[in-house]
Amino acid sequence: MPLKLRSEYTTDSETSSFEDETVQPSPKRRRISNDDVEHTEDIATGGYTAPSRIKSVQVPKNTEALLEANETADQGLSTGLSVKTTTTDFNAVNVAPWLVHSLKTMQIHHPTEIQRSCIPEILKGRDCIGGSRTGTGKTVAFAVPILQKWSQDPHGIYAVVLTPTRELALQIYEQFTALGAPQALKTVLVTGGTDMQAQAQALRRRPHVVIATPGRLADHIETSGEETVRGLRRVKVVVFDEADRLLSASAGMLPDIGTCLSSLPPSSERLTLLFTATVTPEVRALKDQPRPKDRPPLFVSEIKDQTDAPNANGTALVPSKLKQTYLQVPPQHKDAFVYILLLHLLTADSQKSTSTPNQVIIFTNRTQTADMLHRTLHKLLAITYQSADPSHALINHLKPTTVTSLSSALPQSQRTSNLASFRASTARALISTDLSSRGLDIPTCTHVINFDVPRDPVDYVHRVGRTARAGRSGTSVTFVSPRDVELVLAVEIYVGEKMREWKSEGEEVVNVETRVVRGRTLKDVGECRMEALREIEGGKDVKGYRGKIRKKR
Repeated sequence: MPLKLRSEYTTDSETSSFEDETVQPSPKRRRISNDDVEHTEDIATGGYTAPSRIKSVQVPKNTEALLEANETADQGLSTGLSVKTTTTDFNAVNVAPWLVHSLKTMQIHHPTEIQRSCIPEILKGRDCIGGSRTGTGKTVAFAVPILQKWSQDPHGIYAVVLTPTRELALQIYEQFTALGAPQALKTVLVTGGTDMQAQAQALRRRPHVVIATPGRLADHIETSGEETVRGLRRVKVVVFDEADRLLSASAGMLPDIGTCLSSLPPSSERLTLLFTATVTPEVRALKDQPRPKDRPPLFVSEIKDQTDAPNANGTALVPSKLKQTYLQVPPQHKDAFVYILLLHLLTADSQKSTSTPNQVIIFTNRTQTADMLHRTLHKLLAITYQSADPSHALINHLKPTTVTSLSSALPQSQRTSNLASFRASTARALISTDLSSRGLDIPTCTHVINFDVPRDPVDYVHRVGRTARAGRSGTSVTFVSPRDVELVLAVEIYVGEKMREWKSEGEEVVNVETRVVRGRTLKDVGECRMEALREIEGGKDVKGYRGKIRKKR
């Protein structure tokens, strides 16, 4: 049996008695509005019309055959827990024994295709462009050869790694630290939101590897003085991780990248490595750049996994074990739909018999939307937790702290703390902007919900790539309203696979729309949304404390 909440939602078999049902509000709930539940019944009988299915839109002929060819791509999903690797080991690709030992301590025993392809060539001193879908170990593909070459001459700043987000920079920093621990590797993290003076002092001490975001490193180059940035002029390797984002004109990072490159050795005197999950035209254009005669030819590796569904260009963009689904929602009730869907994912009967409960990332297009949705869900879960059956096996999954958020509006300390709680499974749901869509490796994430359809299909690929990682299965749910049909169609064409309508898994049959329109759900969501709006206007944080948190610059 599903968890019974005060909203008294029911299954489809109970729909026939819906019109005669009278729902009594809980006396413990402070009511903001005096409207009765008849408003809910009006919506149930004719408040909105469900949008038509995306497939009714005509698809170009050259893509229809490809989409149909992948129609059954997710029928054979399994629950394997190992990413597809090669039959060779790291010794076969000339990795040093101490690094092989470090990799084994991280439970990495065999290289993936991108690692097997790139590591030997980088060790030969060739510039490299590596393209492979999310979750295939691209960080190891450039970290291992860098550390092996550094260990042969460990002095000064050997490598600089540029990445678009602070969270991804922190993740890369942790991986470099773990891999280089046997050789006392010194790394420094240079990102925004933390003290610049401490970072400048760390740079003066000449660390071996610098992991940075372009904006903060450019700030140091311009303001921290020659003594701080002098070590950058002897760098041997420069890495552009998530190169498609870094080199995109729309991202606005090109001026800062130019400032960074001005203090680094010219490309003829250093190794340049670019890695990305989506090889964009900006990245491909680098193939045709003229090269010095004394430099070896550029090495390009675009891994195409034949087990994954290819797009129109023949490139696999999403894992084969990712189940891509959609859910039709009216735009004015999206928060109610995500609330009910989240409750189901956290409290489904199937969760009682597993040691790995569902974890969900909910993506929005705007920071304001993420903040509002976090506040609303936090209040709704507080109501649900107070009124739920205390004996329910999964009652702890309904605590308000189950939901956390990540966006650029939060101070860095809170961003780090929120992400850490989600990684540790203390929080089960993370509401985020595209800040979390690139590079973050959270293997326990089982579901991705696109609350807003991304405007760029490339962003969709990175979002859904947060689940179904390392050979695991995963599910993406995209909320579709009538205004989103063209965006979803563009995603389907780009990815090369049609989305299927979301259906609950297991014996329990769940109709999200029915649960939304029944009982007090819409009224509670509306009241919590208004309370959240008043808190924002009053300068309170998500817990209701006065004093708006100021973002550190």
